[in-house]
Amino acid sequence: MLLVRQPAVADRFYPGDPRELTRMLDSFLAETPPRTPPPKALIVPHAGYIYSGPIAATAYATLAPARASVTRVILMGPSHRVPLRGLATSSADRFDTPLGAIPLDRAAINQALALPQVRSMDEAHALEHSLEVQLPFLQRVLADFSLAPFVVGDASPDAVAEVLELLWGGPETLIVISSDLSHYHDDRTARRLDAATSAAIEALRPDNIGYDQACGRTPVNGLLTVAKRRGLQARTLDLRNSGDTAGSRDQVVGYGAYVFH
Repeated sequence: MLLVRQPAVADRFYPGDPRELTRMLDSFLAETPPRTPPPKALIVPHAGYIYSGPIAATAYATLAPARASVTRVILMGPSHRVPLRGLATSSADRFDTPLGAIPLDRAAINQALALPQVRSMDEAHALEHSLEVQLPFLQRVLADFSLAPFVVGDASPDAVAEVLELLWGGPETLIVISSDLSHYHDDRTARRLDAATSAAIEALRPDNIGYDQACGRTPVNGLLTVAKRRGLQARTLDLRNSGDTAGSRDQVVGYGAYVFH
C-alpha cells in the first residue's frame, strides 16, 4: 500500500479547489515574465498565497525554460510544528496536493539517510506548511518531477550543506529553500532588516543572517555555504512584506525571492 502525505493547509494557505488554485497560480506567474537561464536554486517565501504568493511567483517564473529538463527537486524548509535535531525526511511514497500527486525520490532520500544528521520523521511533515505551499507552484511550472523533502530543525549550516552537496546533481536537479524573512516588526524596521538579509544572501555570507532575520535561516545558510563553495551567484528578484500585499503595516512579515546561477 502506498504511503501518502495528504495536504494539511489547503483551503487555509492556498485554495483547495484545483481550478481556483490553478487560476491563482497562473495570475501570479503571468505578472512575471520568465528569465533565462534557469536557476540552480531558489529561495522563496512560504506564507499564505495572498501574502507571499506574488513574491514567490517571481522566482518560480524563472523555471519556464526548464519545465521539461528539471526532473528532481530537493526541497528544504524550517520546522514550525515539531522540534527536531538535524533534518527530517519522509517515508511517504508521494505527497499529494489539490493539483495531483508528486512521487518522492526514494533513491535520493536513501542517500541522504546515510548521513547522521538525516532521519525519517513523518510527524515533522504531517502539518508542516513551509514545504507544502511550494508544491503547487512546482507542479504548475514543471512537468514531471520527483521530490526529496527535508524539514530542517536544529542543524548547522555545514550539516545542511552536506545534504545539498550529496544531492546536488546536474541540471536535472533544482534546489528550493523555503523561508520568510523578518517577523512582526513595523514596516520601516522590517524593510531595514530584510534589506540587510538580502545583501547577505547576494554576498553569500551566511554569518551575516541572524536568527531574527529569516525563519528558514538554517537551510538558507546551508545553501549559501554550498553556493559560495561552488562559485554560484545570487540575485534578489523581489523583496516585499505583508504590508505590501494583504496586511497591516503595523506588524509585517518580510518575503524575498532569490535565484542562484
